[in-house]
Amino acid sequence: MSKRNAILAAATRLFSQNGFQGTAVSELSTLTGAATGTIFHHFRNKEDLFLQVLKDVKVNLLEQFEHHRQQTLPEESGIAIVADVVTFYLHLAGTMEDQFLILHRHFPYQMAETSPVCRDHLASIYTCLLDIFEEGIQKGVRDGSVNVDDPRKTAMVLFAMVDGIVRLNTYRVYDAGALYQCLMAACHRLLGGRLLSR
Repeated sequence: MSKRNAILAAATRLFSQNGFQGTAVSELSTLTGAATGTIFHHFRNKEDLFLQVLKDVKVNLLEQFEHHRQQTLPEESGIAIVADVVTFYLHLAGTMEDQFLILHRHFPYQMAETSPVCRDHLASIYTCLLDIFEEGIQKGVRDGSVNVDDPRKTAMVLFAMVDGIVRLNTYRVYDAGALYQCLMAACHRLLGGRLLSR
């Protein structure tokens, strides 16, 4: 792993655990063995470092979804695709805990108020995720396995519901796995179709 990638990996962990304000460059230096000057050789300042971490979160998350989508069989019904997307999102939240914790913290949204780059990263993450949810819903409308009037708004509601459960799990408020069957039943009611459990 290159020094730059080692710095990014450690920074992701620190930002997720300590937040932006609570992450000290000196701690990052100690953790990686990289001198402060080396860190600032790769990144202009702490905000630039965070923006690169956020960009990597975006790239990794969307690459994981793209790889997973390539495994989807073309003959699957829209409702089955939606069930699979929900299940995979929960799986990713469990395997990419640091990245999801960064997305669920308040500071990226505070930074987005003044940083167009941060705002663009967040917007593209959520737009792509909504597109993935909507794609399954639209296929379900076409094949009759989903019965909704507005696929985009339905995708927003569905995503908010699923991401809300992920947040409960991220902050250790409640085990998302214990809510899985209830979540799938709620998705079924929202989509007005026959949702298949995975």
